[in-house]
Amino acid sequence: MGLGYDKNLYILAFDHRGSFQKKMLGIAGDPSPEDTERISDAKAVIFDGFREAIAQGAPREEAGLLVDEQFGAAIARAAKDEGLTLAMPVEKSGQDEFDFDYGEQFGEHILEFDPAFSKVLVRYNPEGDREMNARQLIRLKELSEWLHAKNRKFLFELLVAAEPPQLEGVGGEVDRYDREVRPGLMVTAIRDIQAAGVEPDIWKIEGIDKREDCERISEQVRSQGRDSVACVVLGRGANDEAVVHWLRQGAGVPGYIGFAIGRTIWWDALKAYLDGQSDRAAAAKTIAQNYLRMIEVYSSAVGGGE
Repeated sequence: MGLGYDKNLYILAFDHRGSFQKKMLGIAGDPSPEDTERISDAKAVIFDGFREAIAQGAPREEAGLLVDEQFGAAIARAAKDEGLTLAMPVEKSGQDEFDFDYGEQFGEHILEFDPAFSKVLVRYNPEGDREMNARQLIRLKELSEWLHAKNRKFLFELLVAAEPPQLEGVGGEVDRYDREVRPGLMVTAIRDIQAAGVEPDIWKIEGIDKREDCERISEQVRSQGRDSVACVVLGRGANDEAVVHWLRQGAGVPGYIGFAIGRTIWWDALKAYLDGQSDRAAAAKTIAQNYLRMIEVYSSAVGGGE
């Protein structure tokens, strides 16, 4: 199996764990069995929305879902049974440094659920903590080599948060950092990660405000013969307007093939359901509509439309 991925890919992401239980449901610490059941049920509403979107015409071969084992094991198994494109996370939730969620048994869990993509979320600033970066690269290389030895696909979510001096350099303005500084750091980070022998098939790229920066990132992703390695746009939980803008910047850039969006699609609808302001069917319908709209935005932008 060659490196990369050459189909469109529209991922509905709901593999959130620590942030989901704390921010969506207000559950602190380790969830009880009752808490776990409640969280799993909430995620099942998102899955209902995904299924409804497929029923309403979302392209089945291009649609995918990203869900975790901790709260979404039943969803993952159902997705496999239904022939849906499944991605699952490998990283431990809620910490700055990448490590395996199930330690040395990470491979056993991947093989048990057999996702189409194994995903990592990695915080890596090339001007950040060098020792932490080095430790992460060792683990990521181990995962990369394991996945490719078994002909499995690797989905890599790269987050490049500002270091204090970088933020100070733009007057403390996060938006300026995102526009002016982060794209260049992302190119450097990708180069570092590749040089360490870590070879993702798809990179999940934080929203980029300028098309030329999307092009720079894609060129690095595809450098040195990695011609089929791809990028998808990450939603970052941003508002609808921002995510639509990011989708339109990436759409049509060689190497960009779609998106991986989560909270922007399902947060408000699910929150309304959990707060008793709507019913389960209404929440799933809204999630389906939001997901379908993002697919339409991206595919229309690829075709040159708005």
